[in-house]
Order: sequence, then C-alpha cells, then structure tokens
Amino acid sequence: RFGQIVLICLIQIGGLGYMTLAMTIAIILGKKMGLKHRSLMMESVSARSLGSIFDLLKYIVVGTVAIEGIGAVILSFRFIPEFGFSRGCWYSVFHSISAFCNAGFDLMGFREPYNSLVYYVEDPLINITVSALILLGGLGFVVWQDVWINGLKFKKYSLHTKLMVTASVILTLGGTALFWAAERENVLAQLSDADKWLASLFHSVSARTAGFNTVDLAALSGAGGLLMIVLMFIGAGPGSTGGGVKVTTVAVCLLSLMGYARGNREVSVFNRRLDENQIRRSASAVTLYMTMALAGCYIIMVTQSFSIQDVLFEVFSAMSTVGLSTGITRDLSVLNRIVVILMMFCGRIGSLTMIMAVVEHLPPRIKDPVEQIVIG
Repeated sequence: RFGQIVLICLIQIGGLGYMTLAMTIAIILGKKMGLKHRSLMMESVSARSLGSIFDLLKYIVVGTVAIEGIGAVILSFRFIPEFGFSRGCWYSVFHSISAFCNAGFDLMGFREPYNSLVYYVEDPLINITVSALILLGGLGFVVWQDVWINGLKFKKYSLHTKLMVTASVILTLGGTALFWAAERENVLAQLSDADKWLASLFHSVSARTAGFNTVDLAALSGAGGLLMIVLMFIGAGPGSTGGGVKVTTVAVCLLSLMGYARGNREVSVFNRRLDENQIRRSASAVTLYMTMALAGCYIIMVTQSFSIQDVLFEVFSAMSTVGLSTGITRDLSVLNRIVVILMMFCGRIGSLTMIMAVVEHLPPRIKDPVEQIVIG
C-alpha cells in the first residue's frame, strides 16, 4: 500500500504538472509570483495570457478534484462489492486518478501479471467511466475553462477549443470504427457485437496516452497494432495530463498540407488564420518527435532481437507516455530500458522543450542569401 501511495502521488504531480503544483503551493503560502514565474506557468498549462493564469489555476485544481472524485464514486459501485469497503474505496480512488492523469497504472496484477483491465472487457460501467476520465484529462485545462464559461455554445469557443473538441470527436469515433474493423475477427472475436464496439471505443481512447487495455495487445493484428501506434503518436491535447506529439500539432500539420494542396499560401480553420510561427513549430515538433522515436527503435533493434511492430509499439508508447506494451518491456536489456526511460522523460516535458533547454538560442545578426532547392 505504501508503494501504491507513492506511485499515485507521483502520477498526480505528473498529471497536473510541476509548475501547477508549485504555483498552487505558493498561493496557499501567500507568496507573490513574479513575471518570470507567471511566464513559466503560462507555458506549462498553455494559457493564452499572463492575466488569465490565476483563474485558470483555479479551474485546474477545483476541476481535477471534482472530476477525480466523481470518477472514484462511480467506480466504487463496482469495486466495493467486489473487494470490500476499504480496498474497494482505495481501488476506486487509485484508478480514477490514474485514468484522469492518463497514467494507465492499475492494481489488477493480483489476478494475472500485466492483464490491466482485461477482466472488465464486458463491463460498461468500468469501460465508460475510465474512458470519460481519460478524455477529460486529455482535453487540456484551457479547454475546460472555455467550456465551463461558454457551456455548449460552440461558436463562442476559442479557436483552440474548437480545434481540440472537433479533433477529439473525430479521433475517438474514427479510432473506434477502425479498431473494430481491424480486430473484430481477431482479439474481439469472442465478444458479443455490443461488447466489440465497447472494447473498440475503450482502446480508441486509451491508446492516446492512457495506457489501460481490456484485450491482449500481443495478439493484435498488424492493422490493429499500426492503428494503436498512430493514436499513441497523436496523443492528447496541449496543457493536458497526457502526452504525445499533441492533437493540435497534428491538426495544424494536416491543415497546412491541405492548404498547400489547394494552392493557399495561408492556413485557415473556422474562419481564422493560423500564425506562421505556429505552423513552423508544429512541423518542427513532429519532425523532432519522429527522429527521436526512430532513433530509439534503431538502438533497441540493433541490440536485441524483437519484431519491428513490437519495437515500434514500445517506442511510441514510451515517447507518448502511454504505458501500453505488447509484452517486451520485461525482456529489455538495461541499455534499452534506459533508452525507454529517456524517451518517456522527453515525451512528458515535450521534445521541443527538451531541445530548447540544452541548446542556446541566439538571434542571427546576418541573414544568409536565399537560394532555391528542388522539393518533392
């Protein structure tokens, strides 16, 4: 139990973010925050302005406690009858926090090692509650605030919220349909038609950084494994409890590609034009993420003999801080475990942040002359 408490505290800190926790403690102690600390906090939670940080912080703390509390209460209706009052309450709190923080840690290994939530594959209460907690944690704190203030009035949402909500719906429903198509005659074959869709929905949501599973991932088909890797690569929203390259980053890259294909020099969405610096930042984030992931794949494959699908699954799961595995994690060498640890660390703080922390940025004093090259 002591080890479980340590883990869930670390999960909660990692989910909220270090700056959020530090700012909350500072406010409780009555300390004033300078401009530098506010700027760091704004970057950490993706706030739109310095003046909105404290309001956003209130939504983060109160919203997190409320959502995790409601999730724990709902889960207790299943866990208390099954495990008794004390153990059932603890399991409810642990899994609610783990799901909301997109950690994917579970306490079900007493049934069978590494089985996660496989025992509950046909349980709507567990599947829907955990999926809802994962989605809420992965939307991002800024989206919460926007939805709380404007309710269901989509037109009043900021561009970021519109993009996040729209992309999340597409990814969730699209991922569900594609997972069902890939696995209905494979790992889902023994389930009823309704349970096949329930399991597909769960894995469509969980793959985007949550780390829970209700089917045997080692038995996934090639198509199902590829879909999971793509979803892990995309991840959750910026300023959220999840990882990945981020939903909006991928959305901006796709919108830029569509705009270029149509001959448009500028990228627009929902009647708003995107800033060129954001487009370049998104392209840089995707390029850096893929470079680091492929480098990790190469190191693991050159030192140990695993299938390429298993290695890709392991590496993208690590980079996006998902925690899913086809089972090779326990067989990794010390070197490759260090590689996976480093990728998890870089994935949680952000690949661009990692590079910016170690590379000194100085504005160029002289611009080089322009010369054209052949592209494509």
